[in-house]
Parts: sequence; C-alpha cells; structure tokens
Amino acid sequence: MSEERPGRPSDVARAALAAARAAAAARPQPTRRRIAGPRRRWTGAGPSADDPQPLGRLVDSLVSDQDWTAHTRVGSVFGRWDALVGPDIAAHCRPQSLSEGELLVVAESTAWATQLRLLAPTILGRLRDGVGGDVVTRLRVVGPTAPSWKKGPRSVRGRGPRDTYG
Repeated sequence: MSEERPGRPSDVARAALAAARAAAAARPQPTRRRIAGPRRRWTGAGPSADDPQPLGRLVDSLVSDQDWTAHTRVGSVFGRWDALVGPDIAAHCRPQSLSEGELLVVAESTAWATQLRLLAPTILGRLRDGVGGDVVTRLRVVGPTAPSWKKGPRSVRGRGPRDTYG
C-alpha cells in the first residue's frame, strides 16, 4: 500500500476548488419567480436630508419654506436687469422702483426715454418670460430730471433764470 502524500498547497487548493465546482454543477438550479406588486425597497443607508446638498437646492427650499417667492421675483428684476432686457437697453436705462406691478425706469436721455416707451411691450414681454407675468404689469419710463433752480425756502413764481448760459 502506498501512502498518499499531500502535494503542494496550491495543488490541494486546486483540487478543493474543482470538487466544489463539480458539486455546484450537480445541484439543481432554483427557479426564480417574479412576485407581482410594488417593487421591493431596500433598507439601509441611503440619501437623507442630513447628507450634503447642492447649494441651489438648499436656497430653493429656504425660499419656499419662508414664502419669499414674491420677494425674490421682485429682486430678480433689479438683480438680473441686464440679462432680462439685454445689454444694449440696460446700458441706457436702469430700474428705479417697483410698486403694485408698475416698474419705474429712468432713461439717460429724453431720446432714450422715447425709444423705451416705444419698446415697452417688448420689454414687458421679456420681463414676463424671465421673471413671471404677475410681477411687472406696467412700465413707466421717465427721462433725466433737469437741475432745480430753487435754492432755499423762498422762491418767486416765473420762468426762472434766463440769461445764465451766455
């Protein structure tokens, strides 16, 4: 009788792996059944409110929780004026106040004030698309103000100084 001598450790591991594969192949495979109904939800770790969130999502949730949506829409008219009306128009006018849907725009000259009055429907359309339809409903355009000749508490009625420019 010959005594079997164990081989190298790698040969023993290979023989054990081959035996395990043969035993697994001989076993019948279970059939999977699909269960009708809602999909199974896994328990365990998942995203939660305590995880780091993008800043935009946090600001949006803060605005909606505090009901600041109307205030942010009004602020966006002033903050995004260049983007809303375009750089050409924004270079020659600026918004001054917004009350009860009426936006007061100050133009740099009377010629630009006239031009902006003609462009008012276009500007209102851009503001409606960019901010929302109920924020700005009317546009009032004014030109630059002339210097006041009234100095002090008393004044005289009339046309004011006439021969001051030469």
